[in-house]
Amino acid sequence: MAARVVTLAFSGVDCVRVEVEVQFTRGDSAFILVGLGDKAVAESRERVRAAFTGLGLALPAKRIIANLAPADLPKVGSHYDLPIALAVMAGMGIIPPDALEGWAAMGELSLDGRIVPVAGALPAAVAAGGLGLGLICPEACGPEAAWAGDTRVLAAPSLIALVNHFRGTQMLGTPKPGDLLDDERVPDLRDVKGQENAKRALEIAAAGGHNLCFIGPPGSGKSMMAARLPGLLPALTPAELLETSMVHSIAGLIARGQLSRARPFRAPHHSASMAALTGGGLKAKPGEVSLAHNGVLFLDELPEFGVQALDSLRQPLETGEVVVARANAHVRYPARFQLVAAMNPCRCGHGGPGRGACGRAPRCQTDYQGRISGPLMDRIDLQVEVPPVTAADLALPPPSEGTAEAAARVSAARSRQVERAVGISGAAPLNAQAEGDFLERAADLAPDARALLTRAAEAGGLSARGWTRTLRLARTIADLEESGPVRRVHVAEALIYRRVAPGAALGVSSVSA
Repeated sequence: MAARVVTLAFSGVDCVRVEVEVQFTRGDSAFILVGLGDKAVAESRERVRAAFTGLGLALPAKRIIANLAPADLPKVGSHYDLPIALAVMAGMGIIPPDALEGWAAMGELSLDGRIVPVAGALPAAVAAGGLGLGLICPEACGPEAAWAGDTRVLAAPSLIALVNHFRGTQMLGTPKPGDLLDDERVPDLRDVKGQENAKRALEIAAAGGHNLCFIGPPGSGKSMMAARLPGLLPALTPAELLETSMVHSIAGLIARGQLSRARPFRAPHHSASMAALTGGGLKAKPGEVSLAHNGVLFLDELPEFGVQALDSLRQPLETGEVVVARANAHVRYPARFQLVAAMNPCRCGHGGPGRGACGRAPRCQTDYQGRISGPLMDRIDLQVEVPPVTAADLALPPPSEGTAEAAARVSAARSRQVERAVGISGAAPLNAQAEGDFLERAADLAPDARALLTRAAEAGGLSARGWTRTLRLARTIADLEESGPVRRVHVAEALIYRRVAPGAALGVSSVSA
């Protein structure tokens, strides 16, 4: 009769039940592992054999067959070591066969029988609880797995500790969740002198979750302001904390079971590949867009990223998820992030309005910004020109308002958005995600505001997507102003941030309320 132990296979942040079946049969002495495992799974045989030797145990001189079912599901990773070893022990009678009922197991074995940590303890514990099982995991993963709530967690330092526990000679305690870290220290917006328009755009982006791009010469403070965006954002809600932490757990980024309520802020180098940004590789790991889920993805020197890598962002910006396609599987990761980008106006950095120090203007500027596709720029709600910082700006005293004051306004604006969406099926909690009839009702456009938006679209300055995103942006500006309906002044400001000059587009010299 085969001994069985339940474990889990990862498919993105989801888990699939896998049964490890071990049977001893007659024949030549051998340890055979089947079930479509990768190289790490195939090497489990040697780690299990060495761990048994380290405990003073010998495998029986029989043909040992270990099957990972379902056999057509690809198995990846070293966390199958522990369930295979437990199933062998149950088959040998070292552990009572019924002791492992009601448990799922995961963990890698060292050669001396210690159970070393693996990635994915939190989603594994959540999935085990959903199956009505507890989770046996490495001791170092216990504080992380304990965040799963009601799921029973058994965190063991070694195989011998598990044997003693199931035999009743030395019981293992229940691990406690790791620390919950509050907002991390972030630079203060008060450090930025001048750039009032850019700071206003940063506050609007934070309030509505809008995508933002700073365009300006080197040294104008683009990266400095982007680094201060996390301080304007509210802490993760409990549901967002769980979603974000499960992605980070799969990526192995949770240390000592500590979860952070601060929103992720990811800033990959411009040499990052498409797989690094959107996910992939041999094990279909989450990319930067998923690691920034419920947070911010900052792309500095935007045109220096590969064209293919940048265009791969277009779909997750719309759908909020990434699908990593493989020949034998499709892996989904959440990717609801806020894109913040920074770029020079041209390669030399001196082009742009009001400067002209670039000897190849305007072609240098056109060629450099042409590396970014129009569809990607159309998904960026605020495109802000950042002028050079002058000596007069640097001589100014520190601004009277900093991160705390701006964050309070952002929090109030977000509260209005959440209240607006309460009780409405399919309603998005942030303006940047609102759409359809809900967006139309939420905007409550004043007649003159609708007329201005219509004239901008008719003049060719807005695509259909641009119309929707301008409406969302205007709604956020109105929320910051504590306005019920969206008025003409709000639409006018939103159009400016869309890099559609209302005066030029509509044949008038200025736009007023």
